[in-house]
This record gives sequence, structure tokens and C-alpha cells, in this order.
Amino acid sequence: MKTINENDFSRVDLNLIIVLLVMFEVRSVTLAAKRLYLGQPAVSAALKRAREMFNDRLFVRTSQGMTPTPRAEQLVQQFAPLMRDLHQMIFSPMSFDPQSDNRTFRIGMSDWLEQWLMPDLLTELAVAAPNSKVKVVAADPWNAIPLMEQQQADVVVTVGDEISQDLTREKIVRAGFRTLWSPQQIAVNKLTLAQFVRFDHALVSYRGASESALDHELQRLGKTRHVRYVTPHFSSLPVLLKQLPLFATVPQGLISSWRARYNLQAAPVPVNMPDYELSLLWHNAQHDDPAQRWLRDRLRALLVEKAR
Repeated sequence: MKTINENDFSRVDLNLIIVLLVMFEVRSVTLAAKRLYLGQPAVSAALKRAREMFNDRLFVRTSQGMTPTPRAEQLVQQFAPLMRDLHQMIFSPMSFDPQSDNRTFRIGMSDWLEQWLMPDLLTELAVAAPNSKVKVVAADPWNAIPLMEQQQADVVVTVGDEISQDLTREKIVRAGFRTLWSPQQIAVNKLTLAQFVRFDHALVSYRGASESALDHELQRLGKTRHVRYVTPHFSSLPVLLKQLPLFATVPQGLISSWRARYNLQAAPVPVNMPDYELSLLWHNAQHDDPAQRWLRDRLRALLVEKAR
């Protein structure tokens, strides 16, 4: 493909191409002027400039009107589809038809959010957007901002308050934590603080820390817990709880499915724990994209429904 020389376009006027196309259709300066809502002198002047630009007479006056030259016929044949495409690109707004369009949505989230949200979201998309695909991008509260600044995802579902001038954060819902354990491993019916600190704990930490806000609250009360296992993944916890006498304090969104699937027991955390707030995070450059607005609407509604 020949490289485009931008300087070649400095003498090109698209209005002259419009005059060429209309003249080719009506074969008359007078009729072209009426079609273009211009005076005859203006069309004659434009035709003169077009002749200079293409170095060809373009139209010759005959008894049949303004007859195009072979060069004019060639130009019209080449320009007509290009101008139709250009008109469509300029004047047709971006749109998204979820029933027919084929889009791959990149959604950033951590593993617990994927467990919590994706089965319902995929079920909805199978009907509402049957040709769309979803790619989950691993995102935790620590890497959500740089990930979105680099536009490695279309939207991130995350917690936290960090902001960036390049991004929009929309806070959607608040929710809390619950403590889980296996009744076969820990014979506790009503969880007390004494029982909570008596047994070992599993902790999810995206950066490998052995303490969390929960430990700081315990320290304020003069208590400590023993964290036996630290992992960046929530998905390993249910199996561990089934096999070991461990407590795990997790987002409440996981409680219902884990209790049903793994026969676990749950209770409120026996110390004050701040709620987490789930947000949608997206790049400002993608704010008005119809497909991504549609996706954010679906995620927003799903988060509200699931957090009830």
C-alpha cells in the first residue's frame, strides 16, 4: 500500500468533489446550482477549480448539456462509493444492537466477584446479546486504576476509593462481611469473639499481607487471631474449610452459594467491620461508547439486584 502524503491533500477541497458528483448527475450548471443551493457563478467557479485540481476539462458543453469526459466518468465511479461511506461515517451516530452485534466485552474483577456475578451475567447475555463474548481480566483493588488507565479492560468491578483524572468511578452498592466455617470441623452454633480468636483463620490478601482491618479492630479490643493460611484467591477457601478447623471472613455475596454447595455455616463477624463499596470503573475515553454504556447498565442493575 502506498504511503499517504498528507501534503498532497493541502490543495484538495471536498466541496469540489460534491460539485463534480452533482454535475455528473444533472449535466447542467444551472441545475447543479439549484441542487446545491448556490448561485450559478459559484458553481462555475467551483467547476473551474475542479478542472485545475484534476488537470482535466471534466465537462464539455454540447447540445446534450455538459457532457463528462472519460476522466470525469472515472472520478465519479471512484468517488461515489467513497463519498457515500464518508457521509455515513460522519452523520451516522455510533450504535449498538445487542441482539445482532458481535462484541467482546473485557470485564476486570477479582475471583470472588467473578464467582458472584458471572453466572448471572452470562445467563442474561445469552439472551440479550447472543453474539457477544466476555473476557474476564484479573483485577484487584491494587491494580484496578493502572489497568484501566492503560485501557486493558472496558470496565472494572472493584472496591476502593482511588480515583484518576483519566477514569470515572461510579459507586453502586455497599455490603458487608460474614464469617464462614464447617460445622464438621468447628462445633460452634453461635459465634462469639472468644471462639473467633480460639481457632485458626484463612485470610485473602492480594499483596500477601498477614493482617487486615479485622486484625486492627481485634487489636483495639486487646485480642489477636492466628492467621494460618494467606492466599490471593477466594476460590480455595471452601475446600480448606471443609477439611480444616478454620474460620474465613469473606464478602457476604459469597455466603449463599458457598453454604448451599459446601454445607458451611455463617455468622456475622463478632467485631466491627467496615462495609465494602462496589464501584464500576471505566476510562473517560470510552464513556459514550454505546456498547460499553449498555454493558455498564447491565452490570449496575445486576450489582443492585445481587446485593439485596
